[in-house]
Amino acid sequence: MCNDPIQLLLAGFGGQGILFAGKAAAYAGMAEEKNVTWLPSYGPEMRGGTANCSVCVSKAAISCPIVFEPNLLVVMNQPSFHAFVEKVVPGGVVVMNSSLIKEDCLRPDVTAYAIPATELAEQNDLPGLANIIMLGYAAQVTGAFGLGSLQAALGRCVPLSKQQLLEPNLHAVQIGWTYKEPAE
Repeated sequence: MCNDPIQLLLAGFGGQGILFAGKAAAYAGMAEEKNVTWLPSYGPEMRGGTANCSVCVSKAAISCPIVFEPNLLVVMNQPSFHAFVEKVVPGGVVVMNSSLIKEDCLRPDVTAYAIPATELAEQNDLPGLANIIMLGYAAQVTGAFGLGSLQAALGRCVPLSKQQLLEPNLHAVQIGWTYKEPAE
């Protein structure tokens, strides 16, 4: 569903792991031997303020690291949904955290998916890992990255000083990867 290049925008509140998820996406692209850029953006207040991250993944050279018109939007909260949903290109994909976004994506020209990532993280005793659940789900529904690439990326992103967090991150990405939206 996601064509080359992937113009990924991740957005949410500071403290939701937006920048870490973007870094993991960039490393997943590198694991697939593609060119990548990772460009974080956050307000001066950071935790609790706005945060978004541009990730470009392409077989070809990347001329601009800023994603102005994403073909994949991974959005964690209501304010970020409102700020970025209209920027998604026609034919693009929106992946929403339905735990915190309580409305449907009404754009008929994009494909929208909803996953209760915050609830899934809480139910699985994975506090703070809704971001990685979202990333795993987005990769699976779009074909943006393979599961093995995401797992390898997490192995590189989790610092040696925090290796106790690697297994929970791997579990979170697996939850996202295997999640199926309930039939209506």
